[in-house]
Amino acid sequence: MTAAPSPNPRIPFDQELCGLVLGTAPRLFAVVQVCDEGREDADGWVAAWGLADHAGPTHVISLDGRARMTLPSPERALRHFTNQPGITARLVWLAQPDAAAIDRPAAA
Repeated sequence: MTAAPSPNPRIPFDQELCGLVLGTAPRLFAVVQVCDEGREDADGWVAAWGLADHAGPTHVISLDGRARMTLPSPERALRHFTNQPGITARLVWLAQPDAAAIDRPAAA
């Protein structure tokens, strides 16, 4: 007795594509500026967003869109956002994605 063919042969291929996407996805992070760090009245805000590719450069864009940078690492972005007295900068990483889904366009 032979196994019946899968009613949807694309499912294994779609799973393979999703795995490929997850394995090569860039990491998303924010550059957060902090004023008066360590004090009770410290304040912080998002100054920029970045994408870090595990095998390439890091791309950063400020929240207002006026500064765009391509840097060798996410940590290099910090020096561009700590140029005022009393202001420090940190990287805040979003969680690495653990799921992906294929979005199929509707048939025309």
